[in-house]
Order: sequence, then structure tokens, then C-alpha cells
Amino acid sequence: MFTGLVEEVGRIQTISKSGEAMVLGIEGSVVLDDLKIGDSVSVNGVCLTAIQIGVKDFKVDVMPETFRSSNLKELKSGSRVNLERAMAASGRFGGHIVQGHVDGTGTIRRVTSDQNAVVFEVAPSNQALFKYILLKGSITLDGISLTVAQRTGDTFAVSIIPHTLSETALQAKREGDTVNIECDILGKYVEQLLNYRGSAATEGAEKAPISLDYLAKHGFA
Repeated sequence: MFTGLVEEVGRIQTISKSGEAMVLGIEGSVVLDDLKIGDSVSVNGVCLTAIQIGVKDFKVDVMPETFRSSNLKELKSGSRVNLERAMAASGRFGGHIVQGHVDGTGTIRRVTSDQNAVVFEVAPSNQALFKYILLKGSITLDGISLTVAQRTGDTFAVSIIPHTLSETALQAKREGDTVNIECDILGKYVEQLLNYRGSAATEGAEKAPISLDYLAKHGFA
């Protein structure tokens, strides 16, 4: 699990491709501290496993499913990537619950200034993601924990403070570039639990739909 607080910006050194499978060689420093083979590292918001560790770099495998559902396939030698190690049990929870399981990508439609902030307007490639994108809710873009500031039509926007921009690879993003999107996991779990009621797995159990009346009857409202 991650928090969406980027520890450093790494740089892609090598890319080895075989069809839709890749091995990425990534230069880093902060994330290499105490990193072990088999540990998880968030690379642009994608949870990957360290398979080889050097003095100044490490390597990770990218499987076809990850290749297809993220923007890692667009990386080139020299590309800058956001890096975060898995959260330590003793660490501060400064962002939000981030799994590193990307829901899809989005295209940056517009980048504008708002006094000391920079606003990124993003159009998800899959409009179905909008049911998980709430105004003032949490969202992860390229591994960065952010807050949804606007939600209009087929786009949403996040407002970036100068520190976040300077400390992440987002500073190099321009209109037309893509970002990995991970929606807040809480909404997805709630949806799954609600859909589970009435399925074959609940045969014999009460299958009344969840409603305000149902919640009131059972002491939840």
C-alpha cells in the first residue's frame, strides 16, 4: 500500500521489451535505501516489484495487463517517473490509501495558472470512472495523491501547489500528455458490496435493495 506522497523523481535508464512485457531499469537514490528484491515500488502510480537492485538503480517487471492499462508503455530512456516505496507501518499517513492498481489513463486537456497553483484538467479515457470521481474527493495521478477541485462534463481538474509540482514528474507534463489514474478504493469496495447483495452467493439471505428506508430499518440512518 502507498500514500501517494512521491519520495523522489527517478529516471528511466533502460527499457527491454518483448511484446507487451517489459523490464524497466530505473535510476533512483531515496527509494534504494533499504529496498530489497521482491519489495513493491510505485512507478508513476503503478505498483511494481523490484527484481534487481544496483548501487544507483533497480529493475522492475511490467506484465502485459499493466502495459495495456497504464501509460508505462509510453516511457522512453530518460523519462522522469514518480517513485514511492510501500508505506511503512511506522510511517505517517499523509496522503490517502493508494494501491498502485491503476484504473486507467487520462489525457491532460488544459494546464492553467490560478495564482500560486497550477490547475490540470484531465479527461479519463474511460468515462465509467466518473462514478468514482467526487468533488473534493481523493484521486491519484501518476502516483500523486491529489484532491478533485472541479468536475464538469467529461473532465475533472486538480489544483497543484508549487511544492508538489517541483518535487514530482508532473512538472514536465503538457497538454496532450497522459497520466495514470487510480480512483479512491473506498468507493469501489462500497459498490462491490452493494452489487454482491442479490447475487447467487447470497442465496437464502435477505435480498432487499439498499435504500434509505433499509438503512433506517437496520439502524444506519
